[in-house]
Amino acid sequence: MGVVNVTPDSFSDGGAWFDHGRAVDHGLRLVEEGADIIDVGGESTRPGAQRVSAEEELRRVVPVVRELSASGVAVSVDTMRARVAERSVEAGAVLVNDVSGGLADPDMARLVASSGVAYVLMHWRGHSHDMQSRAVYTDVVQEVLDELRDRMEAMIAAGVAPDQIVLDPGLGFSKRPEPAHNWALLHQLERFHELGRPVLVAGSRKRFLSRLLGAPKGEDRPFTECDAATAAVTTLSADRGAWAVRVHDVRPNADAVRVASAWSDGGARLTEGRESPTARGGL
Repeated sequence: MGVVNVTPDSFSDGGAWFDHGRAVDHGLRLVEEGADIIDVGGESTRPGAQRVSAEEELRRVVPVVRELSASGVAVSVDTMRARVAERSVEAGAVLVNDVSGGLADPDMARLVASSGVAYVLMHWRGHSHDMQSRAVYTDVVQEVLDELRDRMEAMIAAGVAPDQIVLDPGLGFSKRPEPAHNWALLHQLERFHELGRPVLVAGSRKRFLSRLLGAPKGEDRPFTECDAATAAVTTLSADRGAWAVRVHDVRPNADAVRVASAWSDGGARLTEGRESPTARGGL
């Protein structure tokens, strides 16, 4: 899953693709580099970010979703708003990536259920302006697992089919670099398969990587210098059964997935083609 942030303030590449034409070109480039899905977002969810209006989010994302979809790209829309999700699905999006897991907008379950699109349900405890204050856990893995299960059951009870759902443990969202919340989740990633749904890992360029790679007792490494570490996370996530990884720099991560796949089965599937990434029942 390649990231296209149509925002001026995203944490790693804010402003780079804010122009619609540049955003579309970037999405097409990521597909050429090996992305199966392009995730288009119009609202930054970096720590401390303030929300934009629905009208502004629509203005940012819908033209990009429409043009990429018309070019044959499988497009995901990264949004917490049912209205934005609905307009994006009408424009051709095949997946809704909701970092709030349906908590930010009570109409999201209805939209997902009625449209039948794939749905990424992420672990979430609150909006960006105060989410880190909610990063309090006794057992981060068990609590995230339990809270994801509760949200999945709530969405299913509201009409969403189980085979529409992909789960995301929410690296960096109400998770602190210290005391190693994100690393604990990655270390026990296989436990999330207990919930019976595919798992998305979205750790690209996040602070827990820049903190790990920074100078001892010094500054964190810049986000854009964490792509090699992201590829390492991708390799290990693929080996542990992740359905997809959400990344900014696609080519090395696509390569990492192919290496992990060939490693895991001794090259037995080298001649197989890639299936549609969001086909119902095939998630």
